[in-house]
Amino acid sequence: MTYEFDPELVPMLAALPDQSSPALSVSEIREQLADHSAHGGEIDTSGVWIHDQCVPGPPDSPDIALRVITPHARKGTGAVYYIHGGGFTVGFASMRDDANVVVARELGVVVVSVEYRLAPEDPFPAGLEDCYAGLLWVAKNADVLGIDPENIVIQGDSAGGGLCAALALLTRDRGGPVPVFQFLGVPEIDDRLVTKSMLAFTDTPLWNRQAAEQSWDAYLGAGVRGTDAVSAYAAPARASELSGLPPTYISVMQYDPLRDENIAYAQALLDAGVSVEVHLFPGTFHGSGLAKDAAISQREFQEALTVLARALGVDRTVTRTR
Repeated sequence: MTYEFDPELVPMLAALPDQSSPALSVSEIREQLADHSAHGGEIDTSGVWIHDQCVPGPPDSPDIALRVITPHARKGTGAVYYIHGGGFTVGFASMRDDANVVVARELGVVVVSVEYRLAPEDPFPAGLEDCYAGLLWVAKNADVLGIDPENIVIQGDSAGGGLCAALALLTRDRGGPVPVFQFLGVPEIDDRLVTKSMLAFTDTPLWNRQAAEQSWDAYLGAGVRGTDAVSAYAAPARASELSGLPPTYISVMQYDPLRDENIAYAQALLDAGVSVEVHLFPGTFHGSGLAKDAAISQREFQEALTVLARALGVDRTVTRTR
């Protein structure tokens, strides 16, 4: 297909894998991410402290690591609990340090990123249970972190956005810590793969139908996606009861296979009486925010800061970007 991408994003396409070639394996993608992390350049960590904390995992499961970013200058006692993306199969807690450091520094809040188990080695519900255990630890240790356990925003991108949506459902149903807000960045939430955008976008950059199929098969197990065996805690788009969830922001990219399931979830939340803000960014694709200097990417990131600041009840003065 031909896509009308934002002109500032087009140069990025040359550096991306050819979508007509065979998809990389999970191990190959993990190697690429590790190499990129090792050679990605220094992050400006001025104004924050960063440390990794080992905390108890779910019952009968390994401990998990939390990456805690604490600002030197606090603006209240809010916190952001962040879940990274990676199709449920790749990624690590520090992979979004650049953005999380800015959130902590600019908003004056603690940011905690969770290191959850990945599929296919640890399929659903392992990663979600890790995210829940991490949130429990953060809430129970609010005094140590210097935060208010009733002022925690949960945030995630892509598969992390899907886990974030699932976490909101899980903590509601278990009576766990109640997030004050959920920020869902292009969330992966529907294993059925039947929306118009999912059926149409088979060759879009960074994420397409083939990638979605592989992601869900790894997370759920072969032959499970699209069947009645899939829990709403795995695929939140399947949830029949959305009332009682926190106010929500959902970002959507125009040429993303996830586009229509994101919009449908926003509508379902609204129908359930949940306050929702949804923003579709024109000319974008899944992960196009990696082109950080593009004006549309700057708009997306600045809006995220504004939304988080409002949700946490802090004043925000724009001083720098990533």
